[in-house]
Amino acid sequence: MNRNPQKVLGLHLAILLVLFLLQFVLPAYHHTTVARIMVLASFAVGYNILLGYTGLMSLGHAMFFSAGMYGAGLGIYHLGLSGLQGFGAGLLSAAVLSLVFGLIALRTTGVSFLIVTLMFGQAVFLSLLYFNEITLGQDGFSLSQSLKPLNLGGAEVPFSDPDVKYNLAWLLFAVCFLLSAALVLSPAGRVLIAIRENEERTKLLGYNTYLYKLFSLVASGTIAGAAGAVHALLFSYVGTTFAEIHHSISPLLWTLLGGMGTTLGPLLGTGIMHYLIDITSGLTSGYLFVVGGALLLLVLWFPQGLMGAVRNKWASWLP
Repeated sequence: MNRNPQKVLGLHLAILLVLFLLQFVLPAYHHTTVARIMVLASFAVGYNILLGYTGLMSLGHAMFFSAGMYGAGLGIYHLGLSGLQGFGAGLLSAAVLSLVFGLIALRTTGVSFLIVTLMFGQAVFLSLLYFNEITLGQDGFSLSQSLKPLNLGGAEVPFSDPDVKYNLAWLLFAVCFLLSAALVLSPAGRVLIAIRENEERTKLLGYNTYLYKLFSLVASGTIAGAAGAVHALLFSYVGTTFAEIHHSISPLLWTLLGGMGTTLGPLLGTGIMHYLIDITSGLTSGYLFVVGGALLLLVLWFPQGLMGAVRNKWASWLP
């Protein structure tokens, strides 16, 4: 596949420009919805680095998202940190957790790795419930009263302000999106793809695949943690529901639907899934059957995801 860095950069910047300009035309409801989609798409971008480009499937990625969320939320709620300091605490929490987890879990491969991620994810979820005096357990807690306004050029603006919410979500997604594209086009990214295709052959070429997989896992977990921290800041709620297994399955579905191993797939998959659930849940209480049927048809028609099909048929240069 021929890569054209200039064309790739131009496409990614154009998508970011469209997302930025959307805030000026979207009605209030969709303004908030798109902001949430961008935060969750950032989570999916992190997941895609691990699954789509390195070939490692995880069923415990919610632990990194919740590490970022609780790292930021607990720091703000108990220690009085500012929003920026809380974000830093969440980012650090997710990075440390992903590093420690990677040093242990990457000694396994295949199905064993999948099971280990599930076990660790459940351990983190149960720990959040067990230490309820600190985490406030299943009820979670709100940051509305604890979170200090954002200082912008001397003016204090609350994180709940719709414009602040949208633009911070956009900034998060822009950074994750461009970092993902840069990684894929870099020599390290090519090694990750080689590991996905044939790890044994990559080892024979002299690459330390363990270190590359560890790098991929830490990058993936840190991006997921950044999404969790920003979610806590923008939507002012921290709860254990974000550490449950279904929140680990969600980025897997978003990535598969949009196109595993494509930089654009996570955004497309997250947006389609979010609006599909939103629309069908307003029409019927059995919306999950409708969503499941729609996903089944999409997977049958586009086994490599929507962007995977686009890349195969029309744009082989897409990363």
